[in-house]
Amino acid sequence: MKQFIFKSYDFDKVNSLAKFEYGFNDGRTFIETVTFEVGERYDDQLLDKALFLAFMLIGTSYYKTFPLATVRLGYKLDNLQVDFFNTVYQEGLGQFAFENNLTRDDLAHFTATGPMPTGGVKYNGSGILALQSGGKDSLLTAELLKKSGKEFTSWYISSSDNYPKVLDKIGAKLALSRRNIDHDGLRKAEADGGLKGHVPVTYIVQSLAIIQAILLNKNEVITSIAHEGEEPHAFIGDLAVNHQWSKTWMAEMMFAKYVSIYISPDLHIGSLIRGLSELRVAELFVKNVWPDYGHDFSSCNLANYKQGNDNSVLKWCGNCPKCANSYLLFAPFLEAVDLKSLFDGQDLFVKPDLVNTFKGLLEIDGVMKPFECVGEVDELRLAYHMAQKKGGYAQLPFDVPESTFDYLKTYQSQVSL
Repeated sequence: MKQFIFKSYDFDKVNSLAKFEYGFNDGRTFIETVTFEVGERYDDQLLDKALFLAFMLIGTSYYKTFPLATVRLGYKLDNLQVDFFNTVYQEGLGQFAFENNLTRDDLAHFTATGPMPTGGVKYNGSGILALQSGGKDSLLTAELLKKSGKEFTSWYISSSDNYPKVLDKIGAKLALSRRNIDHDGLRKAEADGGLKGHVPVTYIVQSLAIIQAILLNKNEVITSIAHEGEEPHAFIGDLAVNHQWSKTWMAEMMFAKYVSIYISPDLHIGSLIRGLSELRVAELFVKNVWPDYGHDFSSCNLANYKQGNDNSVLKWCGNCPKCANSYLLFAPFLEAVDLKSLFDGQDLFVKPDLVNTFKGLLEIDGVMKPFECVGEVDELRLAYHMAQKKGGYAQLPFDVPESTFDYLKTYQSQVSL
């Protein structure tokens, strides 16, 4: 019977290179490497525990090619770890399952293989590592940290030698890591009938951030995820189909708990803006960040964040769900001429190619919400009507229901200034 195999992971101290190897029992192999920055000292035992977490999460990228209910893992897992990884490989692959006509039963099911491994260890690291992308959320986090007088190191992970130059404007030390996905192996798998689809990339990035924090002897990892991802697109039986599963509040709490129990209770990870709605984040961005970064940032994945692309200068494509979502979120707080300037003077509300995209974002005519990191339907409906009241924006070519969404409401959060 065909099986996916979690083969091995290790860390090359000479080259500061983590290596993760996977395969199938038919001989197919995948190797991914990640290069990190290394400080003067770090805890080897802590590093190994963090490498194992990344090893398990990165595995989703290769497991998905030929998904199976059973997998082979030569490492012991206790019951809590089994629950965690089952959730990641099922809930975290909900969109992948939807797009490939799979059910929960088709996805990986881990089983306990031994007593609880050695738990988290004491850690005396100190300092903040703040994840950066050059988008509105992470730039707002950087400004909030600066305004509070907290020192931090920005961290960016790339698939090339490039990084958004807007990060240099932050003024904090910048640590860079490079992730080398096994694209050749994935292409070969696809040619042999392998599947493609979305994986819980936020979890993968967070696991790599934990490694980078340990290598720099930091003890606090700050992400930039607002109140989002809670609204499923659909269901497959009891399996929620959610593009943003690894950005949900439940996922953040699960991840933080795993880090505390299995890596160190002295190592913390969480989002500084978790308690805010996406619309409130946009408002705070306009107030605190727009004057300095308005024409240097971007939240458009299509134009900037494809593997291997040069994203030194961030851009907006003006044609994708992220652009439409950002337009809706910023319109209530920016003068129309300023917002349109990001899109070559276009008012996206009257762009024919985006009509169905806006219908999906606003849940009109049964159009499905786009599989992207976007705001909640009621939130975006409110944003649209706020923009219309502000003036300067065209109307969409269809009616948008009114909304009672409270964008100033605060939500649960584990990190605060």
